[in-house]
Amino acid sequence: MKKAVISQTSSPIGARIYAARLAKGLSQEKLGVLIGLEEGSAGTRISRYESSIHEPAVPTSKAIAKALNVPLAYLYCENEALADLIIQLAKLSAAELQKIKKQL
Repeated sequence: MKKAVISQTSSPIGARIYAARLAKGLSQEKLGVLIGLEEGSAGTRISRYESSIHEPAVPTSKAIAKALNVPLAYLYCENEALADLIIQLAKLSAAELQKIKKQL
């Protein structure tokens, strides 16, 4: 997944949405429509989220995470290494996660 550039002064969600959207090969408009936004404003809304002009409400963030097939925690994670781990952990089975949990 493309590395998200996280600003020290803003929420990481905009950069995370951008990186995950590109990894899925979706346009801003297509992502917006997938989460139920009106077609005419979908691209603009997603653009505002990605540029951190606006931060989506949690229910909207959940819809975005679902559409992008990433955990909600990934969108809010400020640490790049941890964000990468969240993506990798989400791909594991319950049994694999239990093994890792026991090792920790």
